[in-house]
Amino acid sequence: MKNDTQSHSPYLFIGPLTQCLPMTSLNVKGALKDEDLPIISNAGILCQDNKIKKIAEYEELKSEALTRNARFIVLEGDYVCTPGFIDAHTHICFAGSRARDYALRNAGKTYLEIAKAGGGIWDTVTQTRKASLKELVELTAVRANTLLQSGITTVEVKSGYGLSIKEELKMLRAINQANQNTLADLISTCLAAHMLPKDYEGTAEAYLGEISAELFPILIKEELTHRIDAFIEESAFSETTIRSYFEKAKAMGFDITVHADQFTTGGSKVAVEFKALSADHLEASSDVEIKLLAASNVIAVALPGASLGLGCDFTPARKLLDKGGALAIASDWNPGSAPMGDLLLQACVLGTFEKLTNAELLAGITYRAAAVLNLEDRGTLAPDNLADFNLFQTDHFNEIFYQQGKLKPSFVFKNGELIQNDSLKTHL
Repeated sequence: MKNDTQSHSPYLFIGPLTQCLPMTSLNVKGALKDEDLPIISNAGILCQDNKIKKIAEYEELKSEALTRNARFIVLEGDYVCTPGFIDAHTHICFAGSRARDYALRNAGKTYLEIAKAGGGIWDTVTQTRKASLKELVELTAVRANTLLQSGITTVEVKSGYGLSIKEELKMLRAINQANQNTLADLISTCLAAHMLPKDYEGTAEAYLGEISAELFPILIKEELTHRIDAFIEESAFSETTIRSYFEKAKAMGFDITVHADQFTTGGSKVAVEFKALSADHLEASSDVEIKLLAASNVIAVALPGASLGLGCDFTPARKLLDKGGALAIASDWNPGSAPMGDLLLQACVLGTFEKLTNAELLAGITYRAAAVLNLEDRGTLAPDNLADFNLFQTDHFNEIFYQQGKLKPSFVFKNGELIQNDSLKTHL
């Protein structure tokens, strides 16, 4: 459960850390080399009021911590510290399973064929509509806590399995309530434009007009989200149809993000046109789309979990970075195409197939992912940022990616609070 921060709370001092990777002073766009990473050896972290106060060499900072009567957490052995991970694209608010879809895909059916036969997104819509608000809150919080145990301290969560004003509100309210039942921060996104509901009798234009006219004002009034997403694809909405919807969203002050170029191109062009924060998927992006995205401030979000789940190409991450684009990596945890939900494993797999440096992988799930969500208080370990960080029991950060997701954080700190504390030696 989240607690209100008390002013002038005691200081907390943690160390010594064999390596601390603050991820500061790095570009949001473009390729990164591992030698670009700033590393503080034998470091300590001083925290107060859920924030990082200072990071410095352990013995130097220890003296300051003593003068401030800090509580000490003394680490025995080698530990590498990274910022808390950020999963900038998930669908963890849902009910039911799509195991049948997975079996059909492996038997040779395509994603679109399964959708047309009644599976796909609509199957999950049906099951999610049947779930109560309480059930969705519990399911979402459990999944968020699973991610938190893996070092993911901030999680974006989309609606999109309601596809009516009433049901989308139920989902977004569930996400916001679940946010009170987990220490992870849940950032909600309205994906009412996931697909045209099969039980809607009007046109796509009419549906989007209804959503923007009736749902958007409630989102603002109840402060349910400040983010609007849409799926631009053959099975969802066209480039032309979605424009009016995004125009209304922008006029009302919402941030825009786009499910783009998953099976066919076109979505990335719309993302650039509307100055979206991100264009997510991009498995179908060609050199034309890569060049367009790289020349913009739109952040490309690779979703390797969907590529693994569907057996399709990965996002052309290497080309995007080499052209000067920005790249984040997210899990896309959803019941259909990406049921795994293991961000670190997926990042490692993407790195292998796209030849990404460890610096690029780490950037993609920390500060570049924070930029996708327009969050400036996390993703790096810097004074006054949230005290969100992970401790891996190893002597070098390369081991984190070398072990392909098998090495998980031994300890996770969220807002300066220790989530896992099995073997720490604590001095009060």
